[in-house]
Amino acid sequence: MNDEQAFDPYNPNCPSRQLVDRIGDRWTVLIIGALASGPARYGELADSVAGISPRMLSQTLKALERDGLVAREAFAEIPPRVVYSLTPSGESLRPVLLAVETWARQHMPGVLAAREAFDAQQA
Repeated sequence: MNDEQAFDPYNPNCPSRQLVDRIGDRWTVLIIGALASGPARYGELADSVAGISPRMLSQTLKALERDGLVAREAFAEIPPRVVYSLTPSGESLRPVLLAVETWARQHMPGVLAAREAFDAQQA
């Protein structure tokens, strides 16, 4: 059995389930998308990912760093400077998330129409 077969995200006790949850999180998708254009400081990420709270940005960056998707580099300067970037694993995830982002953009008119029809039926 290879490594891929050893992990089963359909099993709630498998660590791969946690990774799927992380990858499917909206903040993860947006942060990785923001870092796709290159390294960024915390404030730049906060500006790029509108609507994210400082606490959520910090938590998500720490989780992505823990999972090996984002690297954090601190520079010993005054004032201190920290830069975040995608790791090779994070870079390899980008095309997958870009496909989801592209799908959402292309299908949003149909989704909005479906929502409107559904809501009209419920009224």
